[in-house]
Amino acid sequence: MHILKIIAYILVLIGALNWGLVGIFGFDLVATLFGEMTLVSRIVYSLVGISALILALTHRDIFYHHDM
Repeated sequence: MHILKIIAYILVLIGALNWGLVGIFGFDLVATLFGEMTLVSRIVYSLVGISALILALTHRDIFYHHDM
């Protein structure tokens, strides 16, 4: 499960950086590398979205304060 979270974290970072590029410069890196809405780019977008769900569902410790 730890490896899955690391992979999900990396994919979410890639997605966030891509959205930052889109928002600031109007440049979609994924579409540039793999084509606009090709099968590969749709897989990348889907994996980023699934990764965000994985992190949201498995990182309860972010939302709860634990006393040490």
